[in-house]
Amino acid sequence: MHSIQSNVFLINVHDNIYIKKIKKNKDRIIFKGKFKKFIKKKNNSIKKTLYLLRRKKLINKSNHYLITIEKKIPVFSGLGGGTSNSAYLLKYFIKKKIGETVLKAFEKKIGSDLRLFFHKQSFQKNLKKVSSYNKNFKINFLIIYPNIKCSTREIYSKVNNYSKSSKVDYSKINTKKKLIEIIKKEKNDLQKISISKFPIIGEIINFTSNLNGCLLSRMSGSGSACFGIFQSKKSAIIGLKAIKKKFPDFWCVIAKTI
Repeated sequence: MHSIQSNVFLINVHDNIYIKKIKKNKDRIIFKGKFKKFIKKKNNSIKKTLYLLRRKKLINKSNHYLITIEKKIPVFSGLGGGTSNSAYLLKYFIKKKIGETVLKAFEKKIGSDLRLFFHKQSFQKNLKKVSSYNKNFKINFLIIYPNIKCSTREIYSKVNNYSKSSKVDYSKINTKKKLIEIIKKEKNDLQKISISKFPIIGEIINFTSNLNGCLLSRMSGSGSACFGIFQSKKSAIIGLKAIKKKFPDFWCVIAKTI
């Protein structure tokens, strides 16, 4: 596993999850929505989370549930949809502060990005340390997903060069302008790798970065979703229209930090 650094923002784009206790001898998990076809029915974050909750005696083994997930976040996009669903289940069933021992156990089975979903805005210094920003910034995003399944394992396996660790203390940044200035000087080391395999990702980033009001454009995580940070919601809406005209078959949405 690579030790990574990331700036992370939770946004108002999410799957819908419905949970109901049922009188059955096993759970029933249903995925809905246009992105459901890419999810493995026998091995997914929901099944893993329920298994671990019972193993750790955090829910009664005799209780079973109907869980319906309306998938609104693309799968294999670098947006953390599956992991965020797992984080939601932990919060729903445990209903108290989740200790480090429990979190580590779930991270090991679900994914190293699990702890990111317990902070609204944060900086991941390494795989074990995540610090919340002291100030929550209001940021407008335009997210574009080119319908490409980017394998996190494959992209990471091709990393040969690493940026130096950031020395910035993001918790002390007080203005959005300063935050954007600093992030613009950094880069996503996975972006070049993903572009070499899928050149359209580079086209999306370049096109988005040239839209009026776009402050920054980059790929999210290991891809293939890309994003633009915009000066205002109005400029993001105008940018969305341009993106839809240029790339009519891609999934795209306007979002904001929560």
